[in-house]
Amino acid sequence: MIKIVIIEDEKPAVDKLKHLLLGTGEEITIIRILGSVEESVNWLSCNVSPDLIFMDIQLSDGIAFEIFESVNIISPVIFTTAFDTYAIRAFKVNSIDYLLKPIEAELLKHALKKYRDHYPNPLSDKINQMISQIPITYKSRFLIKTGEHFRSVSVTDIESFFIQERSTFFITNESKILDIDFSLDQLEKLVNPDDFFRANRNYLINIHYIRDMIGYSGNRIKLKMRSGNYPEPVIISRERVNAFKQRMDN
Repeated sequence: MIKIVIIEDEKPAVDKLKHLLLGTGEEITIIRILGSVEESVNWLSCNVSPDLIFMDIQLSDGIAFEIFESVNIISPVIFTTAFDTYAIRAFKVNSIDYLLKPIEAELLKHALKKYRDHYPNPLSDKINQMISQIPITYKSRFLIKTGEHFRSVSVTDIESFFIQERSTFFITNESKILDIDFSLDQLEKLVNPDDFFRANRNYLINIHYIRDMIGYSGNRIKLKMRSGNYPEPVIISRERVNAFKQRMDN
C-alpha cells in the first residue's frame, strides 16, 4: 500500500489526479490533501512522512519549493504542473518525476513504476504503527529571563505565542507579554497540539483561552482571546479554517 499526500490548490486537479491514481491498479491510499505552502509546512512538520508526495508547484500562497526551505522532506516527490520551466529546479530536490498537466494516464503509471523501482519497500503499516506508538514528550515549562531575573512559566499559563517585528513573544494568563528565544515553527513542535493551534503565520494559540469565535471576511474566523492584550486581531487564516473547525469540533 502506497501512502500518498497530494499538495494541490485546485479541486478539479485534485479530483482528476485521484481518479487517475485509482485507475492505475496500484494499492494506494491518499492520507492527506494539502492546498497551500503554509498548510503543507504545518502538516509535514508534525506527521510521519508519507511514502510518496504528488506536488503542484504554483500554490495559492507561493511556490512549492518554499516548502523544502521550511521542512526536511524525506519522501520522494512527483511534481504535477502546467509549466515546464521548473523541471531543473525540481530535480534538485526529492523529485523522481515531473508530470505536465493535463496528466496522461500512461505517464502517471510510468511515474509510479519509477517510484516502485527506486523505492521497492515503502514503510510498512507495522513500521508506521511502531513509529506512532513512540511516546512524544512536550514541554511543560519555559524558563524565561527578564532583566537579571529568571522565571519559569507553565505552558498551561500561556495564552498564545506570536511574532512581532521578527521576534517571538507569548502572552500569559495574567496578560503579560514576554519574549522567548524560539521561532514559532519550533514552538509548534514543542507544545502539545491538543492544546495549541497554529492560527496563521504569526500566531500559535492555546485553544483553552478562546473567549469567542466570530465569522470574518473571506470565510476566515476572528478570535477573541481571554486577555485581549494583542497587538493585532487574531485571525484564523483561510488555509487553516477547515483544520480549525475540525479541531474545535473534535
